[in-house]
Amino acid sequence: MKQIENEKLGREDSGLEECLPILDAKPLVDLRNYDQSTFDRGRPGWYVLLWWLVQAIVFPLTPHPLNSVRCGLLRLFGAQIGKGVLIRPTARFTYPWKVQIGDNSWIGDDVIFYSLEKIEIGEQCVISQKTYLCTGSHDIQDANFKLMTAGIAIGNGAWIATDCFIAPGVQVGSNAVVGARSSVLKSLPAQQVCWGTPCRPRYLREIRGVDE
Repeated sequence: MKQIENEKLGREDSGLEECLPILDAKPLVDLRNYDQSTFDRGRPGWYVLLWWLVQAIVFPLTPHPLNSVRCGLLRLFGAQIGKGVLIRPTARFTYPWKVQIGDNSWIGDDVIFYSLEKIEIGEQCVISQKTYLCTGSHDIQDANFKLMTAGIAIGNGAWIATDCFIAPGVQVGSNAVVGARSSVLKSLPAQQVCWGTPCRPRYLREIRGVDE
């Protein structure tokens, strides 16, 4: 009996070895030829560097109650920030001049606006902590790993819960909810509660006490 079990384990081990990934194949890409010279950052290099210094030193040192200072810094560098917007000091903006945030929206701790292209946040939105809004990717079928960019738009009244990933080109409809740790790879319809990886609509969002 023990011999049969050992033989069975041996076959299983052999199967695992056959399924091991190949690690030393020739790369399909040559990153030495990567070229993003056609990408437009929207500002000259010295201006980008100045913003990165301000973001690294000044922005995160502002106390939580000094929200108006953070909004003022973003406006100074070209962001369109509405009234009553709340932004935590650990939020990050690659290029603020490509960011628009509507009135009374909240941006949580460690939210990243990877704004190679425009990111639009509507009014009364909540972008919860550690969410990553990503407008850049690469062409995996291009030997030079070409940069690909597309904007992101979040509709009025939407809530993106904690630690979500929003892919390039995605639009989240007004009043939608995206559940925690979802990966949003395609656009989502309005007023739907959605979650998962990939994120999908699950049911209609309804607000108690609101007349239709």
